[in-house]
Amino acid sequence: MSMSSSRFGAALVASALIFSSAPAFAQQPGVGAPAGMPQGPVKVDLIPTQATWTKVCGRDNAANKDICYTTRDFSAQKDQAPVLALAVYDVKGDDTRIVRLLMPVGLMLRPGFRFAIDKGPVTEGAFEICFPNGCFAEAKVKSNVVDAAKKGQTMTVVVKNQANAEVIFNVPLEGFGKAFDGPAVDPKVLAEQQKKLQEELQKRATEERQKLQQQGGAPAAPAGK
Repeated sequence: MSMSSSRFGAALVASALIFSSAPAFAQQPGVGAPAGMPQGPVKVDLIPTQATWTKVCGRDNAANKDICYTTRDFSAQKDQAPVLALAVYDVKGDDTRIVRLLMPVGLMLRPGFRFAIDKGPVTEGAFEICFPNGCFAEAKVKSNVVDAAKKGQTMTVVVKNQANAEVIFNVPLEGFGKAFDGPAVDPKVLAEQQKKLQEELQKRATEERQKLQQQGGAPAAPAGK
């Protein structure tokens, strides 16, 4: 996997959430296709799970280019696991930018996704690869789309679930422009953030395991086992 893909995964949430044993991206009602779900459009107003956007920069040795990306996680409810992560890539020397999303499972892949900034033009993208707990999707865009995002309020992302119903994620963009144009995060700070995330994921995994054991009538395993 290229540096641009792996570094998105190594940001605060993507990689740790995908490859951890904890439930990665929470499956919100209507996102998948549980029995009895509504057939019409499902709207999910997302809220950030991180205090700010995070900008990470590095060198893609394979492409011999400097790359920065600005990313943030979002959930449907406060203190809940993320349901979507957004990263916007800026490759030095390239006119093309990349909008990359980490989406929940349970969506139809063939239609891809589409998004718009506020009431601006619609851009289409495609799913690239899926893991057990999340799927990467991306769209290549010109700088004018990123400029609109820097000034915009909301990115509307539209996908389809297994029942062929539209799921509309409303992603707030407040603070994106400042982070995109600002300095990259200090690697030491990023490492500390990742450490805290791993600890939080482990805590969630333990809590979920204990809940399942209690529901099944079995005694919870001692902490650390």
